[in-house]
Order: sequence, then structure tokens, then C-alpha cells
Amino acid sequence: MASTVPVAYQGNLSASVPVWLNKGDNAWQMIAATLVGLQSVPGLVILYGSVVKKKWAVNSAFMALYAFAAVVLCWVIWAYKMSFGDKLLPFWGKAGPALGQKYLLKQSALPATTHYHKDGTVETAMATPFYPMATMVWFQCVFAAITVILLAGSLLGRMNIRAWMMFVPLWLTFCYTVGVFSLWGGGFLFHWGVMDYSGGYVIHLSSGIGGFTTAYWVGPRSTKDRERFPPNNVLLMLAGAGLLWLGWAGFNGGDPYAANTDSSMAVLNTNICAATSLLVWTWLDVIFFKKPSVIGAVQGMITGLVCITPAAGLVQGWAAIVMGILSGSVPWFTMMILHKRWTLLHHIDDTLGVFHTHAVAGYLGGILTGIFAEPELCSLFLPVTNSRGAVYGGSGGIQVLKQLAGGAFIIGWNAVVTSIICLVVRVVLPLRMPEEELLIGDDAVHGEEAYALWGDGEKYDSAKHGLYSDDTQHQMPSSGTTQVV
Repeated sequence: MASTVPVAYQGNLSASVPVWLNKGDNAWQMIAATLVGLQSVPGLVILYGSVVKKKWAVNSAFMALYAFAAVVLCWVIWAYKMSFGDKLLPFWGKAGPALGQKYLLKQSALPATTHYHKDGTVETAMATPFYPMATMVWFQCVFAAITVILLAGSLLGRMNIRAWMMFVPLWLTFCYTVGVFSLWGGGFLFHWGVMDYSGGYVIHLSSGIGGFTTAYWVGPRSTKDRERFPPNNVLLMLAGAGLLWLGWAGFNGGDPYAANTDSSMAVLNTNICAATSLLVWTWLDVIFFKKPSVIGAVQGMITGLVCITPAAGLVQGWAAIVMGILSGSVPWFTMMILHKRWTLLHHIDDTLGVFHTHAVAGYLGGILTGIFAEPELCSLFLPVTNSRGAVYGGSGGIQVLKQLAGGAFIIGWNAVVTSIICLVVRVVLPLRMPEEELLIGDDAVHGEEAYALWGDGEKYDSAKHGLYSDDTQHQMPSSGTTQVV
């Protein structure tokens, strides 16, 4: 007996419900995009504004807010099609706007993702999710935005805000779009079979290397700030970190482009790895510094989220635990031990340690993906059939080499092109703030302060309220992770 499809699930009910539209997938994808957007605004805006010294709270938060807005506009005018459009070069798509209704209302499609066998026959068909292009454009936009904002974490407390305004569209155009097309949009790394489920390389490795490189060209914070840079509000920092953690459900859960079983697997693995990494980092702080650092716990949470990102829907739960143990210990070692002993790392002033939390953790996650990727899970997501990690034998050993090579390409491209961008910007504007702005902070740069009210709504006046300084001397100097950033 023929079954009747409920009216609510029938297509062609109106012009806005075409037959190809899957309402569940579309709803989840827009929710996932909103979750990722909330990671940036207000998540990283809050985190950056509270984890820095009081005098840099406004500037740090505004760098994130400005980058989000600038990326949105650049993305829809030219950058989306450079990332997910028709192929121009093996690592780049053709630029063009994503603004017209004819383009945005048609079924989503990534034209360069059709994967072929060596004999020319189709191995995996083009990715065509069951929702409109408008949903895909916005989902990918918030990924682009958070990448640039993560990069900003290396530059807080000294980059000229006007130079930052110029830097953002240039870096998005010449760095981010190359990585995303190469690995996701149908570029050479995508078709070679390099695994990056949700951005371990595209987002975290590129932002870590881009931030570290830019930090070199911008130069360090003032000597006083490098010596003492306490967070101005640890509790508010935890609120930003919480948005970042829970928002990662959209980050990793949205990348199958559907509300399917692999999406559920990705979300669970994300939380397993993040929790494990946070605990391991905290235990290491207790063992070596005798105190559990709250900032350290947040760093461990972030490294766990970053490490699982390239593997989220490709590995089993036990592998997520192993990855959490490694993401809580390897970046901890590079940040807490190696950073203090290696002159290069110590010389370059990476304010929030983005090199460790994103570049190291992202590359580590990519390599571990090549080791632990489970064949059945790979078949649910990857264009190259029979993909697998090294522990499952077969072609798994080659997969590790692919992961190493793919990461090396992202590192090389971002280091070189970011340097060129910085040199170009430096011709027009100084990259670093003048010394008088570095001394004063937000009031000099923006004419605003994060904590401007004193007493009963009064503006702070040192004659009335006494001296206040971020550099107040305390009996016991802080130790551990808090002194790295």
C-alpha cells in the first residue's frame, strides 16, 4: 500500500520550498552557522577583551568585532567564489560576487568537488547539499571570520588599528581562500585525499602560522606589557571560553553539510577530546607549577577543540580520548617548556600563544587524523574512497605522509604570503602603534575605556579615587600559564 508523505514534508508547496530542499538539513546548517558566529561575536570578543591587560580591553575586543564585519562584506563580494567556486588554479577558485538571488536561491553546489578515478570516470559526485546557496555562503562565511579573529590573538596589545583594517581583507583574499579551496573547495589537496574534516589546517594551522608571522613583522608589545600582562576579568574570560566550546558543536557538527549520523559523531568526539585535553593540561599545571591555572584550563580546552577538528567525524571515541591526551600535553610542552628555551619563540611576541594553541594543535590533529581515521567513517564523508588511517593498515601509512605534506603546504604558503602582506601594509601604514599609544592603551587609541565608571557613576579621577594601575605590585607574583601570554 502506497504511503502518503505528510504535507509538512512535501516539496513544491510554495516557490520558497523547492522539491530539493531538505528542511531539517537547512535548519541545522543555519543553526550551525549561528553557533560558529557566536564563537566570534560575542565569544572571542568577550574572551579577548577580558584576557588582556585592562588598558587593552577595548582595543582587543574591537579588533575581533571589526574583523568579523569586514570579512562578511569581503566574503560575499569576492572571497566565497575564490574559496568554493569554479577552479581557476589548482589552489584557487575564480573570484566573483555571491549576491544575486538567482545564485543564492538555487540548490547549493560546490562545482570543483567532483572527484574522478584515474581513468576519468566519476568516483564521487559533486557536493550538492539539500539547501540553498545562501545557507552555504553564510555557513562558510563565519568560518572565514573566526579564522582572521583567531589570528588577531597573536597581535593584541600593540598592532596599529588602521594597519589591522588594511590587513584583514588582504589576508582573507590571499591566504585564507587558498587554503580553503585547496582542501575543501575542490583544489589539489582535496582531490589528493588530505583529510581536514572541519578546519584543523584550513582554519587553525593557517591562523596560527599567520598570527605568528604577523607578530614577527609587527614587533613586540611594550617591555612593561611583556613583563606583566594580567587578565582584567578572569570570570568574563570563562564566559567567552564557554561560548567557544559549546559553539564548536556547529563548527564540527555542521561540516558534513547535513543533519546526519556523521554530524552526531563529530559533535560527541569534539566534546570528548576537549574535556580530556582540559583535564590533562590542568593536571600538568598542578604537577609542575603546584597550582591549577584557570587560564591554563582554557588553553587546554582550546587545544583539544583544535586538535579534534580535522578528525571530528572520522575517528572513534577512544581515538578522541587519545587525541585529547596528546592535545593537552604536546602544546603544553611547546608553550610552557620549549617556548622559554627556544630563542625564536621567545623573541616573537605571540600575545595569546596562538602558535601553540592553534598551529601546533592543528598540525598535531591533522597528523593524528592520518593515524586514527576509521575506514567506515571516512566513507561517510571523504571524496577519495577507501581512505583510512595508519592503524587500519592498507593505504593508511601513505595517509600520514599526505597529512604531513598538506600541513607543510599551509605552513609555507601562510608564512610567505603573510610576510608579503605585512611588507605591503608597512609601506602605507606603520604596523605597530607609536610609543605614546602603547603607554596609554585604549584611551589613546579609541578615546574609550573598558572600566571608565567609578563610585556613583563618576568618571575616574586620580585626585578623588587614588591611583589605579594594571601594574599594582602584589606580594606573590603569578606563575605558570598566566605569564606565558
